[in-house]
Amino acid sequence: MAYGDKQYYRPTGFSGFKFFPPGIKWLLVVTTGVFLIQMIGENIVINGVLLSNLITAYFGLIPFHGYITSFYPWQLITYQFLHGGFMHIFFNMFLLWMFGMELENIMGTTKFLIFYLLSGIGGGLLQLIVGASVPTIGASGSVFGVMVAFAMMFPDRPIYIYFLLPVKAKYLIVFMILLEFLSVGNADLIAHVVHVGGAITGFIFIILDRKYMFDFSKISGWFTRPKIYKPKTPKFGKPGRGFGFSNKDVKDADFYEINSRKPKQKIDQAEIDRILDKISQSGYQNLTKEEKRILFEASKHE
Repeated sequence: MAYGDKQYYRPTGFSGFKFFPPGIKWLLVVTTGVFLIQMIGENIVINGVLLSNLITAYFGLIPFHGYITSFYPWQLITYQFLHGGFMHIFFNMFLLWMFGMELENIMGTTKFLIFYLLSGIGGGLLQLIVGASVPTIGASGSVFGVMVAFAMMFPDRPIYIYFLLPVKAKYLIVFMILLEFLSVGNADLIAHVVHVGGAITGFIFIILDRKYMFDFSKISGWFTRPKIYKPKTPKFGKPGRGFGFSNKDVKDADFYEINSRKPKQKIDQAEIDRILDKISQSGYQNLTKEEKRILFEASKHE
C-alpha cells in the first residue's frame, strides 16, 4: 500500500493528533538532559580527562581506527543523543519537532521512534563504512530521515523559509539533501555522510513500509497498558463561588464528551479519506470538532 494511497494516513496506535506527541516529547527531554550532562562534564576532570570527553569516547560514534576507546555497537544509538553545542542541538530538535510531529501522529509513537533510531543507525553505519577519522555525535542523521519521510508524505506542504518565502517540502528537502551529497568529504563535527546515510535509510524505510505496512503494535504492547477513562467527579470551588472543576477535570470532561456525544456509528472510509486529505492540505488544527471525533473513532478501530 503506497503512501499516496489515502488509506495509509489512517491514524494507528494513538488517541488523536497532538502538538507534542509522546515520542517527540521523550526525545526532546532525553536529548536535552544528555546535553546538560555534557555541559556539566566540561568542568569535571576524571583521571586527567574531561568528563565530556569521556562521554564522547564511550557514547559517541567512534571510528574503527579508535579514538581513546574503540567502537562499541551501542554507539550507533547513543551518538544520536550527544551534541556539540547549543545551536547544534537547537536546530536538530527544532527540525525534529517541525517535521516529526505529524509523522508521529500518523505513524504512531512506536513506529516513529523505531524509524527515527533506524535513520540514525543507517547514517552512523555509512559514516563508519566511509571511514570516519573523528568521533561523530548528533541527531542529524535521524532528523534527515524524518525530513525525507515528511517530503514523501506531504510533498506539496509549504515550508516558509525565514517565515516569509513559501517553498514546497519536496523541493526544499531534496535541495538540502543534494547539498549534503555535494558536501561529503568536508570534515565537520556534524558529518555530512551521516546526513546522507540518514536520508537514504529514511527513504528505504518509507518505501518498504509502503509495501509491507510495518506493524509494531506488539512491541508497543510490551510497554503500555490500555487506559480506562472515567469522567471526573466535580470538585467544590472556593466558598461563595459555587462549584468548579480543576483543569484536569475539564480536559477529562472534554474527552468524555467527545467519546459520548454521539452513539457509535459505522465509520465511513470515504469520510476518513476526506478528513485526512484536509489534514494533508491545511493541517490538523483546521479540522472541526466533528471531524476530530470521527478521526479519533477511526484510531480506536485500528
